Amino acid sequence: MLLEVANLTVAYDKAMIINDLSMAVDQGELVSLVGPNGAGKTTLLRAITGLVAWEKMTLRGTAGGDVTLKGKITFDGRSIEKAPAHEIVRLGLVHCPERRRPFRELSVRENLLAGAYLHPDKAQVQADLEMVYQLFPVLAKRGRQVSGTMSGGEQQMLAVGRALMSRPKLLCIDEPSTGLAPLMRQEVFNKIQQIRQMGITILLVEQEVATVFKMATRNYVLSSGKIIAQGKGEDLLQDEVIRKTYLGL
Repeated sequence: MLLEVANLTVAYDKAMIINDLSMAVDQGELVSLVGPNGAGKTTLLRAITGLVAWEKMTLRGTAGGDVTLKGKITFDGRSIEKAPAHEIVRLGLVHCPERRRPFRELSVRENLLAGAYLHPDKAQVQADLEMVYQLFPVLAKRGRQVSGTMSGGEQQMLAVGRALMSRPKLLCIDEPSTGLAPLMRQEVFNKIQQIRQMGITILLVEQEVATVFKMATRNYVLSSGKIIAQGKGEDLLQDEVIRKTYLGL
């Protein structure tokens, strides 16, 4: 397995967000994490990519409260649950956050180059930039545009492009369709499928369950910080309780 999570627990003060959770993602898969709001999906991605470990170091004993992270996270054969976030990126595990979060005062090109800050080879960075421009032609056209003036859909493409500049082996994408019009949502999902075809493994958090079930190799359903079901989309949709209670279908 490329990514293995074993008995992971995350708590903020006394609030349990992730509770003894185990899951895995194999090389080449597109795996989805679905479930109701507040299920712990975003916290799980943040734990996997080192952001919760960073919070544990910086928030303990401050007004931010105490953070607990227990369990085992293994990526590409290496234990990473205590690794700093920048080292996890260097290993090839990259997080594309929810709500896009561009550096709003920087241009499109500057945002993309920020994603390559761990890769000093200028020739390789330029090749990666051309790859992103080929995947997202609108970014090539808007290279000098200040990212904060772009539409939501264009900013989402920029966020994914910036993550690709980090040269991921596994790309974690959090809620890419949020706030987008239907046509733009479908365009973003099409691009995600193209990225997988490029050989990049994907872990996708998404609310558009019907769409991601058609895309994903496997799916995990989260509720209250626990995985309550897993499997192929067509199998999960056969379970009426899962469909109505946890997926809202």
